[in-house]
Amino acid sequence: MDGGSGPGPEPVTAAGPSPAPELPPEADPDVEPLPRGGFRCRLCQVAAANRPSLAEHLRGKKHQRLRSLRAERRAQEQRSLFVSGFARGTAAEELAAYFGAFGEVAAVVMDKEKGAYAIVELREAASRERALAQPQHALAGRSLRVRPREQKDFARPSPGRGARREPLGAGQLEQALCQAADVDAQMEQLVGLLELSEGERRLRHLLVTLFQEVFSEFFPGCAVLPFGSSVNGFDAHGCDLDLLLDLEPTKSLQTSARGAPGAGSSGDPGAEESILSDIDLASASPPEVLELVAAVLRRCVPGVRRVRAVPTARRPVVKFSHKQSGLAGDISIDNRLALHNTQFLRLCGEADKRVRPLVYAVRLWAKQQGLAGNPAGGGPLLTNYALTLLVLFFLQTRSPLVLPTVARLRELAGDEDRVVVAGWDCSFPRDAALLEPSANSESPSSLLAEFFRVFGDFDFSGQVVSLREGRALPLPEVGEPFKLGSLNLQDPFELSHNVAANVNEKTASRLGRCCRAAAKYCRSLQYCRKSTKGRGWGLARLFQPGAVEPGAGAGSFLISIPLAATRPPEQLCEEPGGCGFKEICAAIAFVLRDVLQCGCAPGKPQKQVGGSGAEQSLPEDPALGEEPRGDAAGLEEEPLQPPVGSKRPQPDGTDSAALPGAKRPRVNGPEEEEVAASWSCAVWHRVWTGRRRLRRQLLHGASPEEPDGDPLELEQKVSEAIVQHEGAARPPEPLLRFEASARLAGGTQREPRVLLRLAPSPAPGPLFRDFFHFLQAFLPSALRRHLGWGPGAAPQS
Repeated sequence: MDGGSGPGPEPVTAAGPSPAPELPPEADPDVEPLPRGGFRCRLCQVAAANRPSLAEHLRGKKHQRLRSLRAERRAQEQRSLFVSGFARGTAAEELAAYFGAFGEVAAVVMDKEKGAYAIVELREAASRERALAQPQHALAGRSLRVRPREQKDFARPSPGRGARREPLGAGQLEQALCQAADVDAQMEQLVGLLELSEGERRLRHLLVTLFQEVFSEFFPGCAVLPFGSSVNGFDAHGCDLDLLLDLEPTKSLQTSARGAPGAGSSGDPGAEESILSDIDLASASPPEVLELVAAVLRRCVPGVRRVRAVPTARRPVVKFSHKQSGLAGDISIDNRLALHNTQFLRLCGEADKRVRPLVYAVRLWAKQQGLAGNPAGGGPLLTNYALTLLVLFFLQTRSPLVLPTVARLRELAGDEDRVVVAGWDCSFPRDAALLEPSANSESPSSLLAEFFRVFGDFDFSGQVVSLREGRALPLPEVGEPFKLGSLNLQDPFELSHNVAANVNEKTASRLGRCCRAAAKYCRSLQYCRKSTKGRGWGLARLFQPGAVEPGAGAGSFLISIPLAATRPPEQLCEEPGGCGFKEICAAIAFVLRDVLQCGCAPGKPQKQVGGSGAEQSLPEDPALGEEPRGDAAGLEEEPLQPPVGSKRPQPDGTDSAALPGAKRPRVNGPEEEEVAASWSCAVWHRVWTGRRRLRRQLLHGASPEEPDGDPLELEQKVSEAIVQHEGAARPPEPLLRFEASARLAGGTQREPRVLLRLAPSPAPGPLFRDFFHFLQAFLPSALRRHLGWGPGAAPQS
């Protein structure tokens, strides 16, 4: 024995091998030092101020659980095979029996919808190696393609997220906010109520993984990278899943393969022909590549439907929706700038804890005021991205500043963070720990009030909002090719792009007016103090559509139905002449009564006042006269308020109201003619809840494709299913009662619309607000389809 090797045998060595010497906590591969001192666990995304704190974290249950979960997933990946090429309809048992020859099979996960592939997990890694060592595989006369399952970086569960939860309705949101202690607590609570749950995040991660698996089969080396609202730190229920399909590695592999000797020969004549065999990605045009991507989505990705290539968009994409989850998304092939925009937004959200609550509050406020949130995309409204940039710019201009400018971030970027994409400098630190903490001590509620004050008097068209410089730039300082508009908001990296170029003069003007009204409200006691009488206060009242607008009628709710007619507005009231005002009113009654199963009886005939001041009754529509009466009294005869934030339309010399029995207003008369109809309505069932799920079930039962029948017939069946579920017998009292009245507005040829005013009785509660917000989105779309106007807003002439 070598006596110089140590102090001699100890009792522990007799029992087994001595334990490995314990490494210092900072040597753990999951740990990285922070520039300003301290450490961070990359696995758990937790910072520790010193070594003892770090050691305590590494021994803790959370860290150990995530390590075990990561090890388990890696072991599963190392035992799994990705198998394709088998015939559709092949059972999992057949694959298990075939691969059982190489070792015990633990599980087989099938692509049940399209039968494009399967994941075969074996009990032992050695069994997988034996399967991979066999040069060819065949099952039922078809050649199988077998390769190792792609190994992914471990994605930890997001900290502090609960289990999957359903989005709250508007009434529930108001109720939850009113229970908070103050406005700061409301803003913090708002984030938790609106952001994605852990279940929703996990679902999106699984979809990205699925896309990666499938696209890697056809585009070797490609990467599917999520960007946008799903991963930028400002996610919300129902936000789209935006993906970048990076094909650059595939192009390189394809070029190398074609230049290699013997390229093009196949040793397996039974193998399926690759989808890439007829196209050279390096020389293919973007529309050709988009169609190729769309073909893979249609044929091979389970649950994907409504696939449509949009090559003419500013950033060409393939649009899709996922049947089981109800998610919609885009896949782009040339939008690397978006990845860096996403990282920039995430950096800002992590740099200061006040950023996210402020962004969520401003975005919901803008949506509720009709300034943002167009579900169909496009149009003159602000996008969530534009609103987020406005908030970040505002925080760059505070004194002391809350966020650094993009120019300052570029100075702070290290060599590994310096990136140029398409000629634009996207250099900034990717780690918020590298940024100096802000010396600004303003509370989130005071910052929100100041945001409204600043942009209430902002000259949106006369200057350019620049996040790179952190100031408003004079127009000559920007120059070409920046597209000037009613609201000029420069992208932080692509400096030639106006993020708000779609916003028209009306929306920009309304933004200023709504900000001024909100700033005034934020100076009131209703904003600062919790109500002792159970009324809306703080954010709850701020978010009510038009509640803080000057002149907004108390207890009334407006739905604006744009017509965008191709004829002068006066022709909308002529008979014959297509879609007259009375036909629109009949359609409103049809949707409420037949589609949504509400009680809907005509109210008192409304009066209209022409320019001469004479009064004429509105003739009753025969279609409305067929409805049963008796739910509530008629609507009071009071003038309707204009829509939130808009001025009363001025008369046009060519305007006339050609309704039978109505007088024409005088040319240049002092007042626009108002045409009104009214109904007394009762809601007996919660027809606004669970519609998406029931609609999917009905569609799935009829056909996997979009039904060819009337879309409103499907909506009617959804309502009937809800009624049947709640009990076909009508309850003794309705859930809600309200009076509804409609009038034609818009005295110019540009923006004719119908304004529908709802007045609940008694005072509106959370249940009515839920119904109203549902109707706000549902009714205009239903009217367009019922009247045959198609996807646009213009009726067919």
